[in-house]
Amino acid sequence: MERRNLTLLTDLYELTMMNGYFLKGKGNDVAVFDVFFRQNSLITYSLAAGLEQAVDYVLNLSFKEEEISYLRSLGIFDEGFLEYLKDLKFTGDIYSVPEGTMVFPGEPIFTVKAPIMQAQLIETAVLNIINHQTLIASKAAKITHSANGDNVMEFGLRRAQGPDAGIYGSRAAIIGGCNSTSNVLAGQVFDIPVSGTHAHSWVMNFPSEYEAFKAYADVYPDAVLLLVDTYDTLKSGVPNAIKVFDEVVKSGHKPIGIRIDSGDLAYLTKRAREMLDAAGYTYAKICASGDLDEYSVQSLKLQGAKIDSWGIGTKLITSADMPALGGVYKLAAVEENGELIPKIKVSDNSAKITNPGFKTFYRIYDNATGKAEADLIMLRGEEIDTSKPLTVYHPVERWKKTTFTDYSVRELPITVVKDGKLVYDMPKLKDIAAYAKTEMESFWEEYKRIDQPHIYKVDLSDKLYELKTSMLDEIRKGTSH
Repeated sequence: MERRNLTLLTDLYELTMMNGYFLKGKGNDVAVFDVFFRQNSLITYSLAAGLEQAVDYVLNLSFKEEEISYLRSLGIFDEGFLEYLKDLKFTGDIYSVPEGTMVFPGEPIFTVKAPIMQAQLIETAVLNIINHQTLIASKAAKITHSANGDNVMEFGLRRAQGPDAGIYGSRAAIIGGCNSTSNVLAGQVFDIPVSGTHAHSWVMNFPSEYEAFKAYADVYPDAVLLLVDTYDTLKSGVPNAIKVFDEVVKSGHKPIGIRIDSGDLAYLTKRAREMLDAAGYTYAKICASGDLDEYSVQSLKLQGAKIDSWGIGTKLITSADMPALGGVYKLAAVEENGELIPKIKVSDNSAKITNPGFKTFYRIYDNATGKAEADLIMLRGEEIDTSKPLTVYHPVERWKKTTFTDYSVRELPITVVKDGKLVYDMPKLKDIAAYAKTEMESFWEEYKRIDQPHIYKVDLSDKLYELKTSMLDEIRKGTSH
């Protein structure tokens, strides 16, 4: 895709704070910010996505004359600050979990350590990119998990909130486990398999349903998948499809199957399967579409619907039941005299109190099963001695604990950018999708079920927990006077 200058893809207050830091001589102070999301009733796990585009944005920041002139026209920025912006480039560090990593509330999935002005500028766009792609990848993961190995096609472009949401939503859907997309541009840009057949309008543009099916088969004899619900699925659509299938086979080709886009999909697909099998087309696939999501897919499978592949559009590309992830970008530390000083945000809502300090986190695996059992958020520099038992606690209800003896650990965040230079080889999308599949398989089913899933254990190390509680105590003492 043609590169756009997204440098001004930011909220105004990021720039006004930068201007203030510049005027107060704090522009080069180093700060650490974390991206994470909070727990809510619909968020239990997510698949991290959007890293490649977020890093591409950060490393291509460039205030050209057009941007400087616009900012000058606002009349709120110091001229020295505007001159400073002309040479601004990102010179900091970025640590992130790889795309496709299964992540949980509170975990620092993307960490920036950079001069405060740079770190502040990128907040909005980084959140925009990571929030969106992580949201769609997570929705796709839930849908494909409900499909239990069936082929899932992403059909959402026409219902996406704009071109970018459609293009990058398709990318994220592949990370989440979809096999293909209807979005041709996304197919070209990201080398994604594209899929699709014909619409109801094709059928309506011929004198009869049979003639429409026959015309389509004439044009695409090796890709005959017919939409059979334009008029009457069982009385007209399926019989006409079978008639055309017979002609396709006689001509030396093999039909693919049928698609049903409306009606009682459980009933219709069972009857259609019987009709196809009776006609000798036991190999013909049945594709279903029509406002589906993980709940309807699960329900249809429990009802014994005879569906081989699923076309999922609106409710995937918009994440209809939760249209925003709600990821945040919070200050965790600032550098003073060469030392990082932890910072904490306090709130009356305990869920909004941040974890201070420059952090990383580890995943704990049971060696006997290979399954992930818990995550541990730690201050950077801390180590885990796997030769000793490890106890993790509930982050609030500390009397709840689990001790591991035969276990291994994996640090999830990796160094992506160092001193403004990319030091990580961005994997191809198909490799990200394969990694995401492995990630999903490493978790027990209880954590992935869509109805009241078990809450995965995420704890703070003793050192981080003590730092957090001591900082809260100090703040409370200070405000009590």
